[in-house]
Amino acid sequence: FLRYVTIDTQSSGESKAVPTTPGQLVLLDLLVDELKALGLADARRLEMPCVVATIPATSKKQVPVVGLLAHVDTSPEASGAGVKPIVHRQWAGGDIVLPDDPSVVLRASESAALRAQIGNDLVTASGTTLLGADDKAGVAEIMAAAEYLVKHPEIAHGPIRIGFTTDEEIGHGAETFDVKTFGAYCAYTLDGDDLGKLDHETFSADSMSLTFQGFVTHPGTAKDRMVNSIKVAADFIHRLPRDRSPETTQEREGFVHPLDVEAEVDRTTVRFIIRDFETARLLEMEAMLERLARETVAAWPGSSVTVRVKEGYRNFREVLDQHPAIVENGREAIRRAGLTPIAGAIRGGTDGSRLSFMGLPTPNLFTGGHNYHSRTEYVSVQDMEKAVEVIVQLARVWEERA
Repeated sequence: FLRYVTIDTQSSGESKAVPTTPGQLVLLDLLVDELKALGLADARRLEMPCVVATIPATSKKQVPVVGLLAHVDTSPEASGAGVKPIVHRQWAGGDIVLPDDPSVVLRASESAALRAQIGNDLVTASGTTLLGADDKAGVAEIMAAAEYLVKHPEIAHGPIRIGFTTDEEIGHGAETFDVKTFGAYCAYTLDGDDLGKLDHETFSADSMSLTFQGFVTHPGTAKDRMVNSIKVAADFIHRLPRDRSPETTQEREGFVHPLDVEAEVDRTTVRFIIRDFETARLLEMEAMLERLARETVAAWPGSSVTVRVKEGYRNFREVLDQHPAIVENGREAIRRAGLTPIAGAIRGGTDGSRLSFMGLPTPNLFTGGHNYHSRTEYVSVQDMEKAVEVIVQLARVWEERA
């Protein structure tokens, strides 16, 4: 893990390359070399691009092929260049001041999740970058579990497929993933957070753009002629309900989030992301935004609005509910690792959201990381070790129940 995070794999929403940044290929190629060194002869980087490999079965039973997935890219929301990981051994609970920017402080008094780590070994970055536990912790845990299973052939398990993907943080991770080539019955992403958590729900997600058309003319002769689309859009934004925003919602509450405004007098576009655990409510919020937009232009004679909606991903619970054994086997593996399973609902998405609807049911397991996408990101070494143990137990459970 400490080696992986020093490779800059930050993805870019502006790049048209595949993957969007070259550092992702650097890490993929390193992982191919390490997988081959473990004895996984079929390890290779596909054109998609992603890395795939197989841990051969040790059982004589016909066991379903189970996949393990993690993404190598890190979020564009904080720098991933020049990451300097710091290991805080047996953390005693005091403030963790990150040396390269002392204004970045992790305080136990502000976080119950952090307080739960007292006595554990924590890894942070140095204060000017994110750490990259999202999702290099998942990558490292899959690699450690693969090494353990290869070295312990006495553990009976079926064939296990490994996959490392790119550009998950900008929503492209599953776009080119070839489920048929991967060849698994189901998979588990290692991309969660809290110890013992198994996510079997995500938001459903769409994006929406509303373009307000005005009329531009010389401001010196604009009386009763000019229609300033910037003001129309501002009026529309002012009409948004305050209780449907990310900053005012939690748990299972959905939201509409104005993400970007591209403005000129003649034409202004407001772009939204829309999220809810229930797809029907997602559609209700889209209808609400369109209604507010129509009411706004009605109040500004001479203006008009064009509305476009793009489907993102859907709550993978809709698929996983049809395959209860996949989630239950994950929970049993967590129990066998000495933990209490926590049913998780991600206020966001993961590669598993799309993969599940592409024919590869894929719930999400914890990694032990916290504060993703920020300079206060950290991960617990002990929680990472538990994640590895869960993977090994998962292999056993699937073999026993085959």
